[in-house]
Amino acid sequence: MIEKSRKQIVGSLFLLFLSVLISVQAEGKEIVDMAGRKVIVPDRVTKVYGASPPATYLLYAVDPALIAGLNYPFNPKERTYLRPDVVSLPVIGGWFGQGRTPNQEALLKVKPDVMVAWMWKTKAANEKIEQVARLLGLPLVYVRLDHLGEYSDAFLFMGRLVGREERSRQLSEYAKRTMAEVEPVVAAVPLGKRVSVYYAEAPDGLSTECDASPHTELINLAGGENIYRCAPKDDYGMERISIEQVMLADPEVILAQEKEYVDRVRSDPGWKSIRAVKNGRVHLIPGAPFNWFDRPPSFMRLLGIKWLTNLLYPDRYPLDLAKETREFYRLFLNVELDDDALREVLHQ
Repeated sequence: MIEKSRKQIVGSLFLLFLSVLISVQAEGKEIVDMAGRKVIVPDRVTKVYGASPPATYLLYAVDPALIAGLNYPFNPKERTYLRPDVVSLPVIGGWFGQGRTPNQEALLKVKPDVMVAWMWKTKAANEKIEQVARLLGLPLVYVRLDHLGEYSDAFLFMGRLVGREERSRQLSEYAKRTMAEVEPVVAAVPLGKRVSVYYAEAPDGLSTECDASPHTELINLAGGENIYRCAPKDDYGMERISIEQVMLADPEVILAQEKEYVDRVRSDPGWKSIRAVKNGRVHLIPGAPFNWFDRPPSFMRLLGIKWLTNLLYPDRYPLDLAKETREFYRLFLNVELDDDALREVLHQ
């Protein structure tokens, strides 16, 4: 009798679980993500967890109010240009950098409707994300952000997912126009006359990226010739190089991530014989609120590609950088830059 009652209880619980599951699914809709996967998501998405900074930044441009939590605490420079309600969101973490993962307990607490992830190139990395999504019962949606040219479609996809189609259409059109402007300019530059570029990372300027690395995509898109020609050893990059290698290549332009490096390079005897240093063509990459070039990649690179193409070929691609920067920040970040802020952003 007791065994029979136990079976009835278990059966009832199973039916209850099944009915709830069916009810939840019935209230959702099926979409196809940018990886071609069919996913059931809520009819109305109001809170989204971006699984890495590129996905979170993409969401910020579409609608900051939808962000469920942060991948890392924003630094003071970033906070200056971001909404206070977003800056104060809980830090959940994410899959980015070298081996980082989210805090699953914190993720459960914010109760996102959907998890959006930048699809990794390796199957093993994607499987780890998918495993956590299944464990937490979260719909997982992939976006493709490997190349700058994919942002136009990514904006449209995100807009459909969260019901912000008109806003996303505006961002997508900007992305399309940008690529359409730059591509013919670059195509007209003869291969033998392309400007040689060194990408200097780390405080000493002696970490860099291969020309085939996604970290240096903007150099190729802007028509530059990366002096460090190789296949990347891994996805992270930051490969060490010697000053002798840079001197031998003698780049015409140096793009730098660290102000510490830029401040001392002109007086450093190891660097001052290099063409870029002698000719005053060492440039600190803008990075507020997010980097215009790399680490991590974001929609800010749409402005970065204009900045860099103008930097390399000012006669072929004239640009009112101040005007363009103000318009970009207004459209993508809803920020009005005054003169002081503009100078700070452009390192002037």
